[in-house]
Amino acid sequence: MNLAAIVEPHPEEAAALYDGARTVSYGRLRTLVAEARRALVELGVVPGDRVALALPNDSLFVVAYLAVLGIGAVAVPLNPDAPEVELEAELEAVGAKLSIAAGDDAGTARAFDRSGAVVEGVIAIDGAPPREAQPSGGDGGADAPVPILDRAASDTAVLIFTAGTAGAPKAAVLTHGNLLANLEQVQLHPGRAVHAGDVALGVLPLFHIFGLNVMLGLSLYAGAALVLVERFDPASTLETVRAHGVTLLAGAPPMFAAWAELRGATGDELASVRLAVSGASALPAEVAGAFEARFGVPLWQGYGLTEAAPVVTSAVVGGERKPGSIGVPAPGVEVRLVDEDGEDVLEGDPGEIWVRGPNVFAGYWQDADATAAVLTADGWLRTGDVAVADGDGYLWLVDRSKDLVIVSGFNVYPAEVEATLLAHPAVLEAAVVGVPDARSGEAVLAYVVAAAGSSLSQDEVVSWCSARLARYKCPSAVEFVDALPHGVAGKLLRRALRARP
Repeated sequence: MNLAAIVEPHPEEAAALYDGARTVSYGRLRTLVAEARRALVELGVVPGDRVALALPNDSLFVVAYLAVLGIGAVAVPLNPDAPEVELEAELEAVGAKLSIAAGDDAGTARAFDRSGAVVEGVIAIDGAPPREAQPSGGDGGADAPVPILDRAASDTAVLIFTAGTAGAPKAAVLTHGNLLANLEQVQLHPGRAVHAGDVALGVLPLFHIFGLNVMLGLSLYAGAALVLVERFDPASTLETVRAHGVTLLAGAPPMFAAWAELRGATGDELASVRLAVSGASALPAEVAGAFEARFGVPLWQGYGLTEAAPVVTSAVVGGERKPGSIGVPAPGVEVRLVDEDGEDVLEGDPGEIWVRGPNVFAGYWQDADATAAVLTADGWLRTGDVAVADGDGYLWLVDRSKDLVIVSGFNVYPAEVEATLLAHPAVLEAAVVGVPDARSGEAVLAYVVAAAGSSLSQDEVVSWCSARLARYKCPSAVEFVDALPHGVAGKLLRRALRARP
């Protein structure tokens, strides 16, 4: 098996990707990926090597991703807009042999090896000349095709950075089996399957598991078309939906809120949409109501996490609709609600969501302690999220037992932001919590105790973080305080900060 083979069965002329004015058919995509596989092998990439992809939502990303998987290497999608210091730390953490980023030409990508050497045009699309072939040393020469390498289900396919269910950001290990299993599970979920005639909107970042496996992976698995959009803009994406006859929408709640609030929208822009699904964070009832009233399209909610590749439940099922519910588990996914002792709770009582199935990840990259903290000996994933269930098996999220902050669907762990704040010479103490935000669901609020005799402003603090963290991790507001609340053992009491007026 190899996840990269999902593009192989589909008709030659069927559209696979819409990337601006460029349409890439499945036949063309297979050719481009085969050329990229050969280029990577010529660069010395071997099975198991980590290859970072610091690329936006475009066809270069798709080609590079499938090529890396196809030769048995490990893809590491990274946020191309992250500060250099964050990217360097992530590259170092996974020991990436090669990183691929956008080239000067819109149709090419360049590769950087560990020494910093640059290879221009390592991947080229849409008629751009490929990099000059180098002798491979094999009997077939440089032009010999490089087939898709067979991999075991347990072989690592992707390392994707996440705040995890506990601790600072780390790389989750997702295998070929994990990712493929989740595609199969979603396709078997009543009402959720993607069809070959569908056109999906690919605006979710491909370095995020929601964009990577739910939108890209599922579209290619089903033989559907994906419209690649680099950045979300409410007005232009509505026009994109209309122009391409998009049938599938998936995104985080802020996306649907922005559409619902958009001035000038007539309400018929989404007439082609047959299914709209919200995920990545809890969907507020007012957002769902406003979106449905504006466009006449029901908005369904689901639940998942990176460590589950990612889909666990979906509310898109037949029968009665239950507003606010995250739905029922996907076929092949086991879910338990447990108390603090690991015992199943009674119906209607809240319990932590535990998940088990072939989609559950293999652990955190080279971090046995963090892995043991979230995976039980018998394969249950402790999510840290709390839910209740009704007699029909529908789930409702009610709380998080972790300190995670979710900004526009992206996980932010307070410890990472706090460590960045504490590195500032004028910061004595710092604490970070999530606060409600109408546009992003939650926003990062930092409480800062300034060092004695120092002068520090909110702008200075935000600027310091912006140079070191991705934008969504940066505080949107800073509150200066004389002291932070601590328990008798000295532990920071974030709950006391969250309770402040």
